[in-house]
Amino acid sequence: MADDKFPGWHGTTILAVRRGGEVVVAGDGQVSLGQTVIKGSARKVRRLSPGGHPVVCGFAGSTADAFTLLERLEKKLEAAPGQLARACVDLAKDWRMDKYLRNLEAMLIVTDGDQVFVLTGAGDVLEPEHDVAAIGSGGNYALAAARGLMETGLSAEEVARKAMAIAASICVYTNGNLTVEKIAK
Repeated sequence: MADDKFPGWHGTTILAVRRGGEVVVAGDGQVSLGQTVIKGSARKVRRLSPGGHPVVCGFAGSTADAFTLLERLEKKLEAAPGQLARACVDLAKDWRMDKYLRNLEAMLIVTDGDQVFVLTGAGDVLEPEHDVAAIGSGGNYALAAARGLMETGLSAEEVARKAMAIAASICVYTNGNLTVEKIAK
C-alpha cells in the first residue's frame, strides 16, 4: 500500500507461507490512523468458496476497496472455477483498466493452496519467490522474518505465526491479534 496516497494511514500486515503441502495466510488485526489505533481486532483474512473451490484472501489498504475487489475476484472465480491464475489476471486487468476500479487503494494476497499471488492496482499479479509473500505496513518485516524461519523445520503455520510476532514487535502498525487461515493440498 502506497503511504503517499494515505498519509498517516497505516493498516495491516498480511503474510502467506507455503510449505509441506499447505499454505497459511495470516493477518494482524490493527487499523491505525496516524498515531491512534482505531481498531485492534479487524479481520483482514477471508476464506472464499466460489464454485466449491476454497480460496483464501488477505488484504491491506482500504477495507471498502478491498471488499469491492474480493467481490470481483469471487465473480471471476465463479466464471473460471479452479483457475486462480486466470481469475487473478482478469481482475488485475480490470483493476488497471477500469476508470472506477483504478482508484481503489488495496493490495491482495490470494491462494488456492497450490498457487499464491500478490495483486496490486498497478496491474501486477506476482508469484512470490521462496514460498513467502507479504503486504501491508509491516509486510517487509514479516517477509524478512518468514524467509529466515523457512531455514528451520517449522511448519507453515509456525513460520507464519512467529514471523507475524516478529513483525508486531518491530512495526507499530502491526499487532499480535492474528487471523490465520490454512489450505492444505
